[in-house]
Amino acid sequence: MTSIVKQRIEQIRHGNVPEGYQKTRAGIIPSDWTSFSIGDLYTERKDPGVPSLPILTVSIHSGVSDGALDDEEIGKKVKRIEDKTQYRTARAGDLVFNMMRAWQGAIGVVRQDGLVSPAYIVATPNPAICPPFMDYYMKTPQMINRLHRKSYGVTDFRLRLYWDSFASVECALPPLDEQKKIAEILSTQDKLIALKEKLIEEKKRQKKALMQQLLTGKKRLSGFKGKWRDEKLGNLANMNSGGTPDSSLEKNYGNDYIWISISDMSASRKYVYSSEKGLSKCGYMNSSAKLYPAGTVLFAMYASVGECSIAANECCSSQAILGIETGEELNNEYLYYFLLDGRERFKKLSQASSQPNLNKKIVQNITIDFPDLAEQEEITVVLSTIDKEIDYLYKNLDQEKQKKKALMQLLLTGIVRVQPC
Repeated sequence: MTSIVKQRIEQIRHGNVPEGYQKTRAGIIPSDWTSFSIGDLYTERKDPGVPSLPILTVSIHSGVSDGALDDEEIGKKVKRIEDKTQYRTARAGDLVFNMMRAWQGAIGVVRQDGLVSPAYIVATPNPAICPPFMDYYMKTPQMINRLHRKSYGVTDFRLRLYWDSFASVECALPPLDEQKKIAEILSTQDKLIALKEKLIEEKKRQKKALMQQLLTGKKRLSGFKGKWRDEKLGNLANMNSGGTPDSSLEKNYGNDYIWISISDMSASRKYVYSSEKGLSKCGYMNSSAKLYPAGTVLFAMYASVGECSIAANECCSSQAILGIETGEELNNEYLYYFLLDGRERFKKLSQASSQPNLNKKIVQNITIDFPDLAEQEEITVVLSTIDKEIDYLYKNLDQEKQKKKALMQLLLTGIVRVQPC
């Protein structure tokens, strides 16, 4: 970032108008940008559904889908209307938003003709708009904030954004050729992010295939020929369920420990690290919470059944988590990979209930195949190497996402200008 751009940012932050900019109701914008209301740019489309078209979805995270999604892709069971004429038709380039969740970012531009819920608003653009540009522009924090302010309801849960309110939202746009150039730059960044995500998924597939080979003995590492054993896990490790911390003890004792939840485990890829951010503390003395030493394998028995991590530091956990401390014959990292590879199998062991769950006895009776410690350690070295590669790819992906976020903030506000082709 150049010193000129930094200076411009500071000026705008303090409400000062830099040279070549103007102050409008939509904020401080370049002099050749134009202020509009959404109603100047879009008209509401109320075309009935065309049965031959696919049903599209609008996501807070990914905008409008490219085509119809099944329940597995959406992540929940969706009730669909049998009579497709009751849907609304949306054409490529139209702007679509969920009236109930627009304030959260459920808004985007349609990339192919399709059908959307009758609870959605469909708006068709005039020729002054580059639809791909508006897809990015409507996702900026400034625009989401304006949509929030224009939504009506007693609480956030009941907020609705109606067409008349949406049409009055103010915005400021660059000339059409600049819109196209900005959209091109951001689209290129999106393609780079998609490539990084594809590399991660491919590396994870490689890891899964290797785990299935190495953790069953179907593939042996060079130099190892010894016979494998199978044993009940309860004979190889000590297990303790978590407990309930007494938060009031925190004021009375200085002996605090990091509290781990299943969501913390889900957010990690192998080790759960103690951190002031995101993890709370609990009072341990006189509490039923079990203190796990570093290296304990943490195994989720409720909710995300089979989720597992390794405790990087001393920690406590809820009763939903089983702490497994391996004995002399079993490497803790080997056990982690074994449990990770068998997660789908363990779900089938869940007790009959509306909420899938395991218990300590079920986990103790899980049979594990394992070689001697030396081979276990070599297997974990191989799999840990892949984990490090995946972690590196995730960090690289995060950098590209942060780069996109910065580009959007600079380009879609006019702080940084681009020269059209």
